[in-house]
Amino acid sequence: MAERDEVSRTHFGASTVRLEEKQGLVDDVFRQVARRYDLMNDLMSLGVHRAWKNDFVAMLAPRRLSSVIDVAGGTGDIAFRILDAASPRLSVTVCDISAEMLAVGRERASRRGAALTFAQGNAEALPFAEGSFDAYVIAFGIRNVPRIDAALAEAFRVLRLGGRFLCLEFSAVDMPGLDALYQAYSSTVVPALGRIVAGDEAPYRYLIESIRRFPRPALFSRMIEAVGFRRVTHRPLSGNIAAIHSAWKL
Repeated sequence: MAERDEVSRTHFGASTVRLEEKQGLVDDVFRQVARRYDLMNDLMSLGVHRAWKNDFVAMLAPRRLSSVIDVAGGTGDIAFRILDAASPRLSVTVCDISAEMLAVGRERASRRGAALTFAQGNAEALPFAEGSFDAYVIAFGIRNVPRIDAALAEAFRVLRLGGRFLCLEFSAVDMPGLDALYQAYSSTVVPALGRIVAGDEAPYRYLIESIRRFPRPALFSRMIEAVGFRRVTHRPLSGNIAAIHSAWKL
């Protein structure tokens, strides 16, 4: 009994919670941060996330594609970049479990006149048929999924044969000196920014703690391979503060 109970538990930041409770807790975080999410990304990363996202979209090479799904991309930040770099025939679907994040994305798309499709859905059980997309992208979202292996399996399922999986996520800093500086910055400055800008530091403490719990690149690569992907690689960014993980459905 004790062993089964242990299997049913997972981390939520620095805390341990029942697996079935985590999604609701994550939903609460993004409900609180939705309206300040993109602004806080600028402040927390000192704008560097923009360069990471531009590299991410460049690796995707969207001009070669006809359909892309952007999972956990509610505010549209990645999707707009993809559209800007794509041919007019490209169809981009933004899927997010958070209604609040999607509301922000729809408002932004309306102001820009951007032709995006928005859908509410869980990364662990996407509401799309097998083989629906040429590419699956997810940026700074997969570490918040309670069952990462289930989300990876869904990514594999909804991709067409020859389709590409591309994930941008925070990683483990591997540059001496930078690691200690980054640890101090993320532990003190980021929660303080959350308190000042968003009125609450707790969601940002969770987001920082979730980075520390995310699998290291070698382990995450093995998880990607385990669901069937091939040609799995990862590209470190800024001393491995973040990394782009790439794989193919072959």
